[in-house]
Amino acid sequence: MQLFQDFLDRSKQLNLAPKKSRLNFHVPTRQYKFIYFGVILPNLPAPLHYFNFIGLMGAAHAPMLRNESALQTHAIDTATILCSSSPHMVGHLHSYAMSQDCIFSKGLLQFSSQEQVLGNLPNLEIQREDSELSCQLSLHSTSQINYFNKMRMGLAEHWSTRCFCEGSIVYKEQKFKISQYGLFEFARAIQFPYLPLAFFTYQIIQLNNGDQLLLAQTRDSFNRIVQSRIYLKYAQVERIELFDEGVQFKVHRVYPKVITPNGQAMYLPREFEWHYQSKRGEIIQVQAQSRGDFKFGLAAGYVGSFKYQIKINSREEYGEAGYCEYVDCRTLKWQEKNQDEKILDDFANSVPFMLKK
Repeated sequence: MQLFQDFLDRSKQLNLAPKKSRLNFHVPTRQYKFIYFGVILPNLPAPLHYFNFIGLMGAAHAPMLRNESALQTHAIDTATILCSSSPHMVGHLHSYAMSQDCIFSKGLLQFSSQEQVLGNLPNLEIQREDSELSCQLSLHSTSQINYFNKMRMGLAEHWSTRCFCEGSIVYKEQKFKISQYGLFEFARAIQFPYLPLAFFTYQIIQLNNGDQLLLAQTRDSFNRIVQSRIYLKYAQVERIELFDEGVQFKVHRVYPKVITPNGQAMYLPREFEWHYQSKRGEIIQVQAQSRGDFKFGLAAGYVGSFKYQIKINSREEYGEAGYCEYVDCRTLKWQEKNQDEKILDDFANSVPFMLKK
């Protein structure tokens, strides 16, 4: 399975030998029925801790990418905008029928009267008018791109680029000035008959010197690892390191089981860790404690923030505002295991799986 995936997916080669690429950013087309875009700012001051502005447009036949509770006229015509931060809020997710509620033209993505994206890469304006959480942000994307996926024949792609954001975020009449680096992400895919992708976790840590650490793992509905990677984006040089062999993700404690608006039972992580060690002795370790501020609306899952302790070789840091995405649509048999089964998992799989304790 891994050999077949590596043949179809060119992202590893592109990450190891990066080259200048034209960044595609557009709404759904006749070819690409599923579109994702997002602006993510980790490491914001309290009480914000993080900020995201994420759009999902069209349909993808994968359990972790579908939010049935948000459907409007039909799946291909539905768009959702998730805009959230750490404080409590109830209006972070808006759902639209693109044919009725949206205006798309060159340099404009208008979602009803509440949210809009103006401009073209590398320069975009993000605007949201809301009584709970509003924003007015200008972003400039850089050429520092990493690929999560890049399928052959243009079937699908998902990439991230470092961007600089300036402007303001207003939470319940409290205004915060923003001037810092974050990430802009984009994904597109043709209408696959079915993708058995059921688990996805993704964390972003903005380090003190400006470097960015991205950690991601995807699993299928049979609990097999599709991808487990760490990306280290350097701030001072045009360089990205990719680590994808022996990258381990474990959850040590979870919150009580939740039921999503789609009726999916899920355990959200309370304490978790990442671990990587190369044959040369290079080490990346992350110990994380969730803030418990999870908000539903990232496709079929949640977003939130966490505190962390990180070690990269001899360098150690502590932080208060990592960013977390978490979607788990597998059956609970993969999450509710006894101790003997956990030990067997460690032998059977090169990347241990998150477990309920």
